[in-house]
Amino acid sequence: MKYLFLLLFAGLIQVENVYAQFEEYFLDKTLRFDYYHCGDNQTEEFYFDELKSEPYWAGSKVSLIDDTGYGVQLFKIIDLASGKEIYSRSFNTLFNEWQATEEAAGVRKAMPESVIFPCPKNAVRLEIYSRNKKGQFEKKFEQKIDPQSLYIRPFMPRYETFEVMYNGSTDNRVDLVLVPEGYAADEKERFVEDCRNFVREFFSFEPYKSKVSSFNVRAVWAPSENSGVTLPGEHIWRNTVAKAQFYTFGSERYQMTEDFQGLRDIAAHVPYEYIYVLSNTQKYGGGGIYNFYGISAAHHPNATGKIYVHEFGHLLMGLGDEYEGTTAYDNLHAGYAEMWEENLTTLKDLDKKDWKQMIKPSTPVPTPATEEYRNEVGVYEGGGYISKGIYRPFQTCLMREFSTDRFCPVCTHAITKYIDWLCQ
Repeated sequence: MKYLFLLLFAGLIQVENVYAQFEEYFLDKTLRFDYYHCGDNQTEEFYFDELKSEPYWAGSKVSLIDDTGYGVQLFKIIDLASGKEIYSRSFNTLFNEWQATEEAAGVRKAMPESVIFPCPKNAVRLEIYSRNKKGQFEKKFEQKIDPQSLYIRPFMPRYETFEVMYNGSTDNRVDLVLVPEGYAADEKERFVEDCRNFVREFFSFEPYKSKVSSFNVRAVWAPSENSGVTLPGEHIWRNTVAKAQFYTFGSERYQMTEDFQGLRDIAAHVPYEYIYVLSNTQKYGGGGIYNFYGISAAHHPNATGKIYVHEFGHLLMGLGDEYEGTTAYDNLHAGYAEMWEENLTTLKDLDKKDWKQMIKPSTPVPTPATEEYRNEVGVYEGGGYISKGIYRPFQTCLMREFSTDRFCPVCTHAITKYIDWLCQ
């Protein structure tokens, strides 16, 4: 009993020390760095746009340094006076996916992006890294930031906001903001009900159902000029607040927006860590990108909730798609030594994943997709859009198909562990 008390006491001291570290380096609000991500399938460059101030910091004040090993990109905030890394986060972008398309072989493109971090008290250096094919992060960009600069654009509110589900302080919650896409000015009540339905549907699935108290959900009412969605393949164009469209990269069901900075402008009206866009349509489709944003139909006739949690699996912690083919960027993972995603592997470094410890000693690796192993964690070939050479942990999972209503044990464990890390 005494030993347990000492462990708890040591843990409290550690948390208090990290809180003191936050107070030493940061203010309780957000600084946003807007930039342009440019290049083609062989090159990438980053160009500064502007700094913006956002009124709330909703992230953890304890989990400041990202040591997950996730993501294709990584940014770090370095205190100039001490040279110490004081904040970091990994992420993916739509530009990363575009680089794997055929178009990127012959076109140079620029996409607006941004990263957010707690506002530093003193001068810092921002560094942006990209993962190479060996799985290592290489520094691609750096810039000094003076938080006292006269040219930091202040936040200017434009929209109404409302709470959908509130469970407590942002310090130890996952704070999600819902943004409307394609809701006209007279469709506010429809959006409000869709937000309520999002909560009902989303938290009916495990492990989110068991972790519901770890979340806050807020919404921003930002109406569009037109009702509905943009469908270039059907010559239908709408003037909408998020500027999203289906047929992204030529894929009919892929609804995304390149205007990530615009999404940030809307989301900043409330404390948030994750942005999810509710699209005013029944049409199947959408997407989710790790530490970027998620989007999907709010009115799909029979799979709305499954789509929400599937896309949020991408958004929250970068869980990989476990199916083969059917995207415009099927070679996204080609050439990587090992997968950083918790639910995908090339078998080159599986030992470093929690997944390895969940495989029974009697289960063969790779594992045949037979009835004998239907309910067994194993290593099944086919995932990450590729039928050969990439493996997934279970025969059925919401990251693979909607014929099931649950995540596999590996994804469930990974989601739960990551939520706990965010909520420290």
